[in-house]
Amino acid sequence: MPQAADISSFLGDSRWKDRFDDEILAAANPLVGKVKDLRTEETAPGSVSLFGTVAKDDAEVNLWQAGSGWEFETFCSCDIGSFCHHAAAILTKAAKERDPSRLHGRGVAGAVAAALPSARELMKAPPEDLPRVRLDAAFELRVTREPVDKATRLLLQSLGQPNVDHWIIAEAAVAYGKHRSSLRSSAPDWVSTITHEGQAAILQHDTAAENAAAQQLRDTGLSSLQSNSAWRFLLNLKSREESHSKGPDRWFPDPSRIETDAFWHQFRGEMVERLESLGWTVRVSDNVGHRVHEADPGKWNSSLSAGDGGWFSLSVGFDVGGERYDLLPILAGLLENDFLEETLDRPNNGHIYAPLPDGDALKLPIGRVRKILQHLAALIDPKFPDKARLHALDAASLAGLEGLGIDTPPDLKELADKVRDFSGIDPVPPATGLQATLRDYQLAGFHWMQFLARHGLHGILADDMGLGKTLQTLTHILTEKKSGHSRGLPVLVVAPTSVVPNWRAEALKFTPELRVLVLQGADRKKYFRSIPHADLVLTSFALLQRDIDKLATVPFHLVVLDEAQYIKNPRSKMAQAACKLDSRNRLCLSGTPIENHLGELWSLMNFLVPGFLGSEDAFNKRFRTPIEKDGDQERNAVLKSRVAPLILRRTKDQVAKELPPKTELVHLIELNTGQKDLYETVRATMNKRVREAIAARGVEQSQIVFLDALLKLRQICCHPKLLPEDYEHDVVDSAKLDFLTELLAVLIEEGRRILLFSQFTTMLSLIEAHLVKEKISYLKLTGASKDRGKLVEDFQNGKSPVFLISLKAGGTGLNLTAADTVIHYDPWWNPAAEAQATDRAYRIGQNKPVFVHKLLCQETVEERIHQMQQAKGKLASGILADADISNRLDAETVRALLDS
Repeated sequence: MPQAADISSFLGDSRWKDRFDDEILAAANPLVGKVKDLRTEETAPGSVSLFGTVAKDDAEVNLWQAGSGWEFETFCSCDIGSFCHHAAAILTKAAKERDPSRLHGRGVAGAVAAALPSARELMKAPPEDLPRVRLDAAFELRVTREPVDKATRLLLQSLGQPNVDHWIIAEAAVAYGKHRSSLRSSAPDWVSTITHEGQAAILQHDTAAENAAAQQLRDTGLSSLQSNSAWRFLLNLKSREESHSKGPDRWFPDPSRIETDAFWHQFRGEMVERLESLGWTVRVSDNVGHRVHEADPGKWNSSLSAGDGGWFSLSVGFDVGGERYDLLPILAGLLENDFLEETLDRPNNGHIYAPLPDGDALKLPIGRVRKILQHLAALIDPKFPDKARLHALDAASLAGLEGLGIDTPPDLKELADKVRDFSGIDPVPPATGLQATLRDYQLAGFHWMQFLARHGLHGILADDMGLGKTLQTLTHILTEKKSGHSRGLPVLVVAPTSVVPNWRAEALKFTPELRVLVLQGADRKKYFRSIPHADLVLTSFALLQRDIDKLATVPFHLVVLDEAQYIKNPRSKMAQAACKLDSRNRLCLSGTPIENHLGELWSLMNFLVPGFLGSEDAFNKRFRTPIEKDGDQERNAVLKSRVAPLILRRTKDQVAKELPPKTELVHLIELNTGQKDLYETVRATMNKRVREAIAARGVEQSQIVFLDALLKLRQICCHPKLLPEDYEHDVVDSAKLDFLTELLAVLIEEGRRILLFSQFTTMLSLIEAHLVKEKISYLKLTGASKDRGKLVEDFQNGKSPVFLISLKAGGTGLNLTAADTVIHYDPWWNPAAEAQATDRAYRIGQNKPVFVHKLLCQETVEERIHQMQQAKGKLASGILADADISNRLDAETVRALLDS
């Protein structure tokens, strides 16, 4: 039990001054004479508190025995709060009044000695004759910013807090009568104390109330720094070094729940009011910062202004304390923080706290800004420094939102009305001189192109193959010329090499007034000087990358990419060359803008409108990965809505009702015994090799090994003779070729006109040998064929019943409506490629039902590829129609294809 001499010695020892800064001690000296009502109270066995009023601030010093000495902590109602000049003045005053005649007639030491009963007796039971002091239900929370000492720094680091010199803490206190105590999570039911009149009493501790108060603090997101109660801390008699950073319980933000700055903004904006409604008194020191300013949306000054290249700048200005801010860059910073997504999930009556440059925050009603945020979430990209830059479509969309009060240019309002359903597009008549009558859907496609051109927009015409994309585009080009909109600038069309002649032929047929210049052959460079004088310039993708240095210097009115999937890889030379072209308008033609994954769509849009879908990395993070990997329907809907005004997609079922029906027949063929044994031997070997490669290098780096395995298995299914010579075997027959032989005999007898496609030209040669043997007339088109036009004309004129075509050579640019039967000898990954091949026959002009036969070897990789095709087809329709997107090639899929 401490003696009075111990307290006197402590107060007289100047070492207690080490706990105060020199500036604080200097400020305390003139205040010593202003200390009033200096008194003592016992708070627990072996502990005592000094109270006093200094210059209208109430200060408190809590002392407790620590070993052979004394330890202490201070509180004050001033802004400093702890170890302030007021507490130093009280200790200095108490040191001077150690004389027993000077403090309530007994001095500090005497008062302490008189107040402290035997600790042994107190631990047995509280005296029954002492009055009880009960909870006043008064809780106080003081938020301050304090320096971090070494012990606290280590503790904070262990809790995941950042390494800072100062930290913001909240100290909770509870009032028992005139006694002020630190809020503790647990304690005895009673503690001896001294009332403000100097009388001994029992503090009747209310465990339930203090526990409830502590839970209220936790509900705001605060966590307690101290797990043990103050009572247990005192009884354990911690060493001075351990207890230096302890004292009263402190509360701080839980770093696992919310970023610290964002927490204090939300705490000051919402939680203070909540605690006060529960009866708390909350005081926040000025040095804490993180002030929250209420935003009045009615005083926002919102406007859209046109910029370069069809982009707009959105400004949402407001004033805070006489300073002008723009909301968009502030919200852009929030969008880069994952916390925003959680915030947007709150109800409309919630708030979001946008940080200001000075560390304060703007309190914004979620219901008012949610629409802006949802739009910006799809637009803002850290790689684009101008974060308030909006595409015309986005600007129009924002302008059409109610309740935002945006000052919108009249032409943008018109665009906003029209892009909703395109019902307001002006029906511009085709130019005179067009030698064709457009069908209704073709006329609508032409009007759509005109609409894009008038509003500085660029898009993708994604009609099914055979619906006349070339004719619609030629109509648009002719109308642009004759209306004067092209201003004498030429139009450049880039197409696959095999399709360039078709463009020339259709231009001469449908738009003979256009001056056409074809850039092909070794002598093409001598015609470069004629480019500015042409109306229509035709070149191929292969030549584009070779001639880009010249073509990039020519200003074009319009650049058209036919079969635009040729630039689906943004890192390819073709894609990079296309992006270098100088044109006022851009247009992509592709029946399959998405063949395998959404990255292909990004590449096309990057050519059309760089930045519209953000950077490739941002697009992958925001859309591709969530949609393809996780099947995120919400992101899929957002992406679809975003690109919909720039993509016109019509299928034959939608617009070409006069087409006869198309019937698809899948034939599952069982391998013969020799093929089965060979297939299983190669499958097991390649399966092991692929698994080892995936384990060592991952899926992406194992593609070559996997594709090699897949190729060999497909070759066995088609015909074992297709295998490389180093694969020794004695299998000479093919079950699929035998099936095809029988099928052709039946079809030819029925008078069918047949297109027979295969990926392998060597397989076509084997089929050709069979046709020669059977004396069946045929035509053959591969990449080595010279005169494609003559071959097509011969087939259309009925010269031969069978047309052998390699898939790559004949997948595009052919009109073979004389055919009524299509045979796919072997399948491949891309269902769109097969569909394009089928569309050589099933297109406008066809007047007979078309039958499509797919030959698949049963229980082989071919059947599994077909199953994957069905799922892969959803990838394109998920953006262009309403199906979902959930298919992705991964390690599991690779293994599934090669399993037995």
